[in-house]
Amino acid sequence: MAANALAGVKIADFTWVVAGPLTIKHLADHGAQVIHIESSTRPELLRLLPPFKDREPGLNRSAYNACVNNNKYGLSLDMNHPRAKEVLHRLIHWADVVAENFTPGTMARWGLGYEDLVRIKPDIIMFSTSQMGQTGPRAHIAAYGAQLVSLAGFSFLTGWPDREPTGPYGPYTDATIPSLGTAAILTALIHRRRTGKGTHIDISQLEAALNFISPALLEYAVKKRVAIRNGNRFPHGVPHGVYRCRGVDRWCAIAIFSDDEWKTFCRVIGRPKLSADPRFASFQQRKENEDEIDRLISEWTAERPA
Repeated sequence: MAANALAGVKIADFTWVVAGPLTIKHLADHGAQVIHIESSTRPELLRLLPPFKDREPGLNRSAYNACVNNNKYGLSLDMNHPRAKEVLHRLIHWADVVAENFTPGTMARWGLGYEDLVRIKPDIIMFSTSQMGQTGPRAHIAAYGAQLVSLAGFSFLTGWPDREPTGPYGPYTDATIPSLGTAAILTALIHRRRTGKGTHIDISQLEAALNFISPALLEYAVKKRVAIRNGNRFPHGVPHGVYRCRGVDRWCAIAIFSDDEWKTFCRVIGRPKLSADPRFASFQQRKENEDEIDRLISEWTAERPA
């Protein structure tokens, strides 16, 4: 997409933390004019998180905040002020898209629910993303991506089978939702251009995140097979792991996907006959003897620097 592909698109951005702001950042990076609305008494949470410039905390010193809210204008607004509605109505009239990722019901309490927005501007596009969506028995549950990775099942699948779950690094879902949200908003803009009609986009982050573990879900739906933690192993690669090297806490990653790669690897480590060993001759045989392969590789790497 060209840098100015979205020139002329105007967005009132009420989002905060990561999933929402990062979605709108992608649109801002490609030319959309974005006004990021915050509260001076409860500022964007990322402004309070490190790393800070020169290691000095401050509302405008967080690199984290700068990474997801760049290319946006900023507006501080007290939503409880008697004249706040006047400002908000002008913003809605101006905007093509209103974006938010609060707990469902928050925008409606401010008089900014989708029905309220449509009365102000009939063709408005509203983008809402929350943990469990806008409706349903769990819609009221408030959480961050760190909790959602457990609710969606990522934590159970991450780690080693003989240990407790470790979970993926960070709030993984915060990084997966923006690409889906961006595509949904672009689709809504195209739809409005063709029909003159706006829409309310409701992305349940839980439902969207499940796309990224769909193989495990299909395995259970079709075969009733419950996926387990598998460490660094991978269904389509063997060896596929991180191996201890010489020194303190030194490691190297090795991943092999084909017979040719396996033969080359055996030659490089000075064990060409391994590629002809009946236990390792094919991918399936290597998978069946993966423990032995990992043992042999670990012996080789342990004697060498990473």
